[in-house]
Amino acid sequence: MPADYDKGAYPEPPRQTPAVDKQTALPNPALILSKLFYYSVDLPVTTFRDFVDSIRVKNKTVYYHQKFRRVPDLTACEEGNYVCYYEAEMQWRRDYKVDQQIVKIVQERLRACQQREGASYHQNCAKEMQQFEQVAKNFQSCYGDLGVYASGRKCLMKQKERMMAAQGQKA
Repeated sequence: MPADYDKGAYPEPPRQTPAVDKQTALPNPALILSKLFYYSVDLPVTTFRDFVDSIRVKNKTVYYHQKFRRVPDLTACEEGNYVCYYEAEMQWRRDYKVDQQIVKIVQERLRACQQREGASYHQNCAKEMQQFEQVAKNFQSCYGDLGVYASGRKCLMKQKERMMAAQGQKA
């Protein structure tokens, strides 16, 4: 409103709120307690955490992309070299988990295509179905029938038996 308005025509509304600046002789105890807590607890803890975080940022280790060097498989280990046996077993377990995830991802892609295409998924998802069949067949030929207690040694023996059966069929 302009400074020279008619006060009779536009009276100021009556105040219904209490006075904001109520003056007392005593200070506000809630304000004192909040300041005491801030300076005695919150500020030192926050400062210490910021200091630790600044150190951790400099020495950051990434765990979710850990890269392992490839080690020789069981066939390359010398007899009695238990460290080589252990490393080969751990390498086999990592490979097994990776192959499981590959099958899972391809299966999810096939299911998404089937969901998206509906009744006509047989012709529209032929590429995904062929890819899933191939991946599942490879996984089954490598890791199938190993049982619950699968290991690198059992898998190697299975591959050896499969190669011997293939040689027997040729002869």
